[in-house]
Amino acid sequence: MGFEWFQRCLSFVDLSWATVLAIPRALITRPREVLRQFDRVAWGGGPIAAVAGLSIGLVTWMQLRRLLLIYGAEGRLPSVMAAAVLLETGPILASLLVAGRMGAGLGAELGSMAASEEIDAREVLGAPTIGSLIAPRAVACMLAVPLLTVVLDLAALMGGLIAEGIGGNSPLLLFQTHYFDFIRLADVGPSTCKTAVFGLIVALVSCDAGCHTGRSTEEIGQAATQGVVRSMVATFLVNVLLVLILRAVRF
Repeated sequence: MGFEWFQRCLSFVDLSWATVLAIPRALITRPREVLRQFDRVAWGGGPIAAVAGLSIGLVTWMQLRRLLLIYGAEGRLPSVMAAAVLLETGPILASLLVAGRMGAGLGAELGSMAASEEIDAREVLGAPTIGSLIAPRAVACMLAVPLLTVVLDLAALMGGLIAEGIGGNSPLLLFQTHYFDFIRLADVGPSTCKTAVFGLIVALVSCDAGCHTGRSTEEIGQAATQGVVRSMVATFLVNVLLVLILRAVRF
């Protein structure tokens, strides 16, 4: 069992490295496939990200306002809320939404291809799995997740404005101007850009789960589940690592 797990880890590292190397070639030789996959991720995830962001903005405003009122710091509400959403909540939530959608989709898609021997047939015809299937999907996820993060962040800030307009006391223009009291573009930029790494992780983990599935319908379903669970766990772990790296570089 331990040796098999070690082999799978080596196989995943090999697949990841080969995919990263194949990404520039995929952008040049398969732009239509990249755009098709990008549309699949971004357009399909946009409404979900907007609704999730609006909900997060409303709930964050209500919870923070209640706590800050206790300590007489209600004036700090917009800046604290923006820092919480833009630095961590927005990026990680957008990545998890993509992991939930695309983790299952990519795992099941490549799992069904493996089960029907389509992947083997493509290899025989000169279309390598990594270059023709995995790399375009990886590029699409890398480009789409930061975009969805921006959509979610903007929706969350809009949700805060809506909540303040309904139940707050501050003028909306004044409330909006205090959003960036605690944070700078140098803080928001890396937090948003790191989601490209999350997108790459989701694509790699999900495609790996699909490529190693069996030929039964049950195993295809298991590949979809594994794609979601593993990509979410990997996102959490990589997030901790990236935050540590960004803090070390910044300071």
